[in-house]
Amino acid sequence: MKRRSLLQYGSVVLTLGLPHLAQGASIVVVRVWPAPEYSRVTIESDAALITKHQFVASPPRLALDIEGISLNPALKELVAKVRPDDPNIAGIRVGQFAPNIVRLVIDLKVPIQPQVFALTPVAAYQHRLVLDLYPVKVSDPLEALIAQYAKDSAVALPPPTDPLGELIAQKSQKAASAPVPPVMVPAPPVVAGHAAPAEPEPATGDGTRRFIIVALDAGHGGEDPGAIGPAGTREKDVVLQLAHLLRERINASQVNGNAMRAYLTRDGDYFVPLQVRVQKARRVQADLFVSLHADAFFTPDPQGASVFALSQGGASSSTARWMAAKENKADLIGGINVKTKDAAVQHALLDMSTTAQINDSLKLGGTLLGEIGRVGKLHKARVEQASFAVLKAPDIPSVLVEAAFISNPTEEARLNSSEFQNQLADALMRGITAYFAKQPPLSRERIKG
Repeated sequence: MKRRSLLQYGSVVLTLGLPHLAQGASIVVVRVWPAPEYSRVTIESDAALITKHQFVASPPRLALDIEGISLNPALKELVAKVRPDDPNIAGIRVGQFAPNIVRLVIDLKVPIQPQVFALTPVAAYQHRLVLDLYPVKVSDPLEALIAQYAKDSAVALPPPTDPLGELIAQKSQKAASAPVPPVMVPAPPVVAGHAAPAEPEPATGDGTRRFIIVALDAGHGGEDPGAIGPAGTREKDVVLQLAHLLRERINASQVNGNAMRAYLTRDGDYFVPLQVRVQKARRVQADLFVSLHADAFFTPDPQGASVFALSQGGASSSTARWMAAKENKADLIGGINVKTKDAAVQHALLDMSTTAQINDSLKLGGTLLGEIGRVGKLHKARVEQASFAVLKAPDIPSVLVEAAFISNPTEEARLNSSEFQNQLADALMRGITAYFAKQPPLSRERIKG
């Protein structure tokens, strides 16, 4: 395709103000983060970059020109960083397009809606150029959850028998009068140490079936590692492991005859903005929202688990206020496009949290604290409150669990222990089950099956 045809799809120049642009910027490192919802490419440099990008629809690809730089080894590494299972990116080509222009071409598996934006230095990062590649066709997470539920709930019958063959065999054995044994439906398997999976629920008159949905939110991810322990343990890794363990328990459990299903706001190492985590939970009509984290402090001494709920007023303590401020910075580190059109609308929506939601969150938090205290130390014996952005779903009881202090060497080791992780997952499961036993979900949340 000729350059003129390529440019007709539009171009955007990303700048941070010409006086701030450094000549001869160098690429420091590149990263690729594949995810079901979108794939992200990050180019980190020691100075802001001047870029233009063009999206070509057929075959789908994104061309990015970076001006004022030369191709270096760090940029060449992008080619090898694309994983075969990336749902959106087929491959990346990079080359010196002109003496002072490097061109990247990202070949795509599906049509995408690109977002290309710059981030100023924050935390350990220098200047970042971010390419977020959102597929045009978006899947419905609730439909996927229902489909998986139906698949998991199906009980396979044994193959049909041959009555005539059985009769002949019986006669040959002089057992013609013996009754034919009934066909037995095998019982669903039991996961060791957990409750048996729920029996498939019969459809009701209106074609619906009920199951309880718990949204599990593994904190941080992707560009945002979260807190890092003295031995190098990353918060984003241990909380995702915990979310997977808890999902296994939820999917194998039921409450008051209702099957349970877990929905993860992230199921891999990628970044999800705080408000998007809340939106995802609301899209699947979650009955609960549990955000999983591992605490950190300036010194290695603090220890123990904490549970937080939202506060409409001030924080319940200076510690809670500090913790909320720290967790709310996740978007700055993970990197969001602040120019997206619906940002203001979504922020307004997330300020509509109700007193009833907060009261239910406090009940859930208290129940979880009681169970967590049976397997480890508590940092605070009561549920703390502060303005956590990730807890602002107006219609879902929501809590944030700090499982332990990853900044404490002893607790960091425990977080890496499969024994402790399983104990903690068991405790959280008991707390969730106990909450639902006392607070049955509302009938309005019946799910079409």
